[in-house]
Amino acid sequence: MKKNFYSLCILFLSFQAFAQQDTMAYSAQRVKVNTLLAERSAKFGQYDESLNQRTGIFGWQTKRDIKNSNEILRQVVLTDNNIFKELKVLMDYKDLQNQQKVAVADDSQERIENYMRTIKKLQEQNAQLKDEAKTGNRNISNYIIIFLVLLMAGGFYFFNKRIKQYEKRIV
Repeated sequence: MKKNFYSLCILFLSFQAFAQQDTMAYSAQRVKVNTLLAERSAKFGQYDESLNQRTGIFGWQTKRDIKNSNEILRQVVLTDNNIFKELKVLMDYKDLQNQQKVAVADDSQERIENYMRTIKKLQEQNAQLKDEAKTGNRNISNYIIIFLVLLMAGGFYFFNKRIKQYEKRIV
């Protein structure tokens, strides 16, 4: 019983260590996504500023201004693509964690059911042993009664024989 308890404790602690590793990886991934979001926000701010730049004659935008705005917008789109990739990884971590929780829950449920079967089996064996003990006590009682009856019969026979021998001597 102690071995099972110690094994269960070690298993629980290893699950906690594994969960902490996953949590650390998940946290690192979240930091990465948040960094990308901040980067995107900064680039979008630059894009907004580039749209307002008008370096041409009479305050018009030049081809260079438009190309600069388009390049910044392209960088925003690339950053968005990276964000989607990292979010996919983050969601995969979350799915993995959920799968692990389900697996642990299923394993725990299976162990509980096994423990319940074992307890039921032990209770049945205990009841059977109690019945056998009661029957065994009855058998011992019967043997004791038979022994005492035989002892009394032997004593009666022995004393009866002695009395007859004593009467023969007296007569």
